[in-house]
Amino acid sequence: MHPDPAGPVRRIRRFSFNALCTPRLAGDRYKHIVPVYCRTMPEIRIVVVGAKFEGNVGAIARSMANFDIKELYLVNPCEIGDDAYRRSKHGSEILDSACVVTSLEEAVKDCFLVVGTSGITTKGDRNYTRVPVPVREFAENCRGYSEKIAILFGREDIGLLQDELNLCDVLITIPTSEEYPILNLSHAANIVMYEMFQACSVPRRPEPADRAEKERMYGFFSDLMDAIEYPPSRRDATRVMFRRMMGRSIPTKYEYNTIMGVFGDASKIIRYGKVWEKK
Repeated sequence: MHPDPAGPVRRIRRFSFNALCTPRLAGDRYKHIVPVYCRTMPEIRIVVVGAKFEGNVGAIARSMANFDIKELYLVNPCEIGDDAYRRSKHGSEILDSACVVTSLEEAVKDCFLVVGTSGITTKGDRNYTRVPVPVREFAENCRGYSEKIAILFGREDIGLLQDELNLCDVLITIPTSEEYPILNLSHAANIVMYEMFQACSVPRRPEPADRAEKERMYGFFSDLMDAIEYPPSRRDATRVMFRRMMGRSIPTKYEYNTIMGVFGDASKIIRYGKVWEKK
């Protein structure tokens, strides 16, 4: 772990969540803020303020490794020792490179957007510093965001102080039970990082079967009903049901070929008594 290099303290730029959600804004400064479905997360810095238990810091480092987040800043933390490294597992390199600073301003000085987290929210509009955005909504609106985002997590017992919340551009929250809304620090960080990761990750969808292939499959299904002497009065309704079921599932080409093989072999065995042989 090493201290943050000396440098001028950045004056935090005010930024509204509505602006983040706006498809296009006037001026060159905001041209990059366009909701886009992308494959990479924004550049994220995790900032932990006043951590009291090193194990939580280690667990956060482990989660960061899980979700491809590399930058960890610690503001006036407790001593980071063996327990933190035990909890970090394969995130130990993140602990090694973590920056320790003495003020929140230092921790966020080169980040364009500063995001605070809180388990305490207000139901009215008068305490506007405590009106949060659900974390999933925020994560989804960060798709395609090209600037660095600092996500702040507060102390285990009291969270972020009011003056620290006032430095944030956006406040996010994790929906929880009203009877017990406060999450463990490392658990909350894990959920927020997961939401950011999954919102910007697009799993590759295998190539689906095309229309002609699906029509051949429906034809094979009809042949199978003929082979088993399915009641003629029920065939039309069953064909429609099968077509609807396949339409909902969107079978891939591999799944199509597998189903076609089963239907074809079953029909041949029923009609001609030939068993299936592996070639």
